[in-house]
Amino acid sequence: MADRDALLAAFLAKSDWSDAERSLVAGDASNRRYDRLQQRDGSSAILMDAPPDKGEDVGPFCRIAEHLLEIGLSAPRIFDRDQQNGFLIIEDLGDDLFARKIPRAPNMERPLYEAATDVLLHIHSHAAPELEPFDTSMMAEMVDLGFSWYAMGAGQEWRASYERFQPRFAQVLSSTVAPPSVLMHRDYHAENLLWLPDRDGVARVGLIDFQDAKFAHPAYDLVSMLQDARRDVPADLETAMIERYVARSNVEESEFSAAYHVLGAQRNLRILGIFARLSLHFGKPHYVDFIPRVYGVLMRDLDHPALSPVAGLLHDALPEPTPAILKELKDKCATFPTL
Repeated sequence: MADRDALLAAFLAKSDWSDAERSLVAGDASNRRYDRLQQRDGSSAILMDAPPDKGEDVGPFCRIAEHLLEIGLSAPRIFDRDQQNGFLIIEDLGDDLFARKIPRAPNMERPLYEAATDVLLHIHSHAAPELEPFDTSMMAEMVDLGFSWYAMGAGQEWRASYERFQPRFAQVLSSTVAPPSVLMHRDYHAENLLWLPDRDGVARVGLIDFQDAKFAHPAYDLVSMLQDARRDVPADLETAMIERYVARSNVEESEFSAAYHVLGAQRNLRILGIFARLSLHFGKPHYVDFIPRVYGVLMRDLDHPALSPVAGLLHDALPEPTPAILKELKDKCATFPTL
């Protein structure tokens, strides 16, 4: 492959942003990088660098962005693209992430979550584009991470527990989670939602990082937002937003509640493993700091009656993330090249 810096320089040279100043906005848990491009007249855009040789593909981002824009939401507009080499220049929606705004303006927490819940209702009221289904069989296959990385990294023998858990949990999923019916953002939380107060209605919420979207159950993104791995969402706010969603949709309350908590257990079990793996395998120990919150929310999900067939097994298999276990996960940073 040609030198990536040369490919980027050639891409920018052909764009309207060739003379713009570049500054790093963020990298993330993937291989993508984001830079802000600033023109002399004050206008700005975001440069996305997503290397195909590292498994990145900007095609899904473009397709989902176009769909969200078509239904009146605030995804970034795409100004220029080199899909083959993984470069995009997209609209700059600013830096007012929910995760930053709420600490500065605590009185805005509830209005922001109400607006974000209404965005989900809006997405779910429109037909989704063709997407890979995130169905119960796929979800059942993904929960091994909590065992194979978190429990393993904590020094537990995990294989036998996982072999008992997986078929039981697959049955719980199939009996409580209805077939996919809506577009799922998949990473819908305060670090990926921006406040755009100059816009109207659902367009006041800027949406980013949706390239992994799937076709899924409507509760999944609500879980992602309200059981946030990176910030504490008050329990009364979580309850209020679930009630808001139920009241403004056609879902049956008890069925939706069961699906919400089962999906929460699936998601949080997987995230436990992902955060452990980011330290143990990828050398990113700061993700270990999020593990106690994820574990605590998982334990709350397990209190729901729908999860009674697996709750005891998970309590036994997944040790509480004590300071000693968290230290062990950090001490073993980057020492597991593979399993």
